[in-house]
Amino acid sequence: MTDCIHLSRIRGYGYMGALPEEQILGQWFEVDLTLWLDLSKPGRSDVLADTLDYCNVIDDVQTLIKTSKFLLLEKLAETIADKILNYQQVNQVQVKVVKPAAPIPGFDGKITIDILRKKG
Repeated sequence: MTDCIHLSRIRGYGYMGALPEEQILGQWFEVDLTLWLDLSKPGRSDVLADTLDYCNVIDDVQTLIKTSKFLLLEKLAETIADKILNYQQVNQVQVKVVKPAAPIPGFDGKITIDILRKKG
């Protein structure tokens, strides 16, 4: 399957991390998704019902960021992948979870977890 929908910089404020202050103070997270699905039918029909309504996907990801209480970004990425693969149309998903401002002394970069999951 070569058809994809890319959703970039889905942002949400959450309370996840291995450090206690991350779970109390919270921080911003960003998620990028690549969804593999057949886009031939909606490409011909021009009908929303024939494709994936990515507004729902964005809402699901933002809700997971806001409500999850995980220690690890890996767990958040896996949970997002599981949720996205529940959509009938999606065959495969790549999830990139970004912590843009990790509270690590002397580290001014960002941390990204990148996973690829398939149905079945």
